[in-house]
Amino acid sequence: MPKPRGKDYIEYDELFEDAYFEAPVSSKPKPKRKRERTLPGIVVRARGHHFDVETPEGTLVCQVRGRLLQEAPKDTTLVAVGDRVQVLPTEKGQGLIDRVEERRTVLSRRRPGTHRPVEDVILANPDQVLVVFAVRQPKPNLRMLDRFLVVAEANELPATVVANKVDLADLEEARRLFGLYQEIGYRVLYTSAITGQGVDELRELLTDRVTVVTGPSGVGKSALINALHPALNLRVGEISQVLGKGRHTTRAAHLIRLPFGERTYIADTPGIRELGLVDIQPSDLGFYFVEMAPYAQRCRFPDCTHTHEPGCAVRQAVEAGAIPQQRYESYLHILAGEDLQPPGY
Repeated sequence: MPKPRGKDYIEYDELFEDAYFEAPVSSKPKPKRKRERTLPGIVVRARGHHFDVETPEGTLVCQVRGRLLQEAPKDTTLVAVGDRVQVLPTEKGQGLIDRVEERRTVLSRRRPGTHRPVEDVILANPDQVLVVFAVRQPKPNLRMLDRFLVVAEANELPATVVANKVDLADLEEARRLFGLYQEIGYRVLYTSAITGQGVDELRELLTDRVTVVTGPSGVGKSALINALHPALNLRVGEISQVLGKGRHTTRAAHLIRLPFGERTYIADTPGIRELGLVDIQPSDLGFYFVEMAPYAQRCRFPDCTHTHEPGCAVRQAVEAGAIPQQRYESYLHILAGEDLQPPGY
């Protein structure tokens, strides 16, 4: 017969079980994962799949991290010039874009050739649009100015009109041409790179903002920007090339830092010069003329084009002088899809 288990066996088994279950599996601590060091930055230029990102430690040429590509949204641009990003430095002068911060504003259009709405972001996080026209040489095309303002309004960007080259005419003439825009609610600056008039006010307006600068060729954008900060020490021709003066083949935006304010940039972008109005429905166009918008809400028909419909509050306001006739004519030209660009622009 097997020998019965006594008290000693029971105590030994209990001690053994306690020792077995309480013994540590390993005395070595698990190694901690090294935390990756990222830098804040702003995308200043896009070059295909590579992006120039300005960081506190210099400009890095970056690609987008694979994980971010897999999570990319399908209805908008993943990385655009002007985006605030977090960058992981890799080799010298290079890095990976690890995160894109939420955009505050965009200058965008609907991507052509798509069956569903896809936003093509030309510039991320612009603060304002600066539309520069000359008082003389060349003669200002105010219908073109109206087109630029419509694009700014459609993108919900504040716009300022700059009447430049006032040294070629008297202030009274300049105000006769551009005073209308001040009356309807736009800020208008009268400037001259030759005399310095309005330059201090313009510098204050640009400081610590990302500004889209646009306007026709020959209006003095380059000389005016050069006058903003003499220590910039750039030839006018260099700024002209940056801003595309006389060249309108650029398809990518480019941010240029100005040496006053911590985040003062001007944007060279085709967004205003070449951005079409195809995304704007005819019934919405009137809302992008700031003085027409209040009346457009009172029309009898919600899809009123303000051309022939009965009960049109906009046409009534034009007849009463509440809406300037020349602005209404610009509206009709844009509505008809007429090209407002003169030869050589």
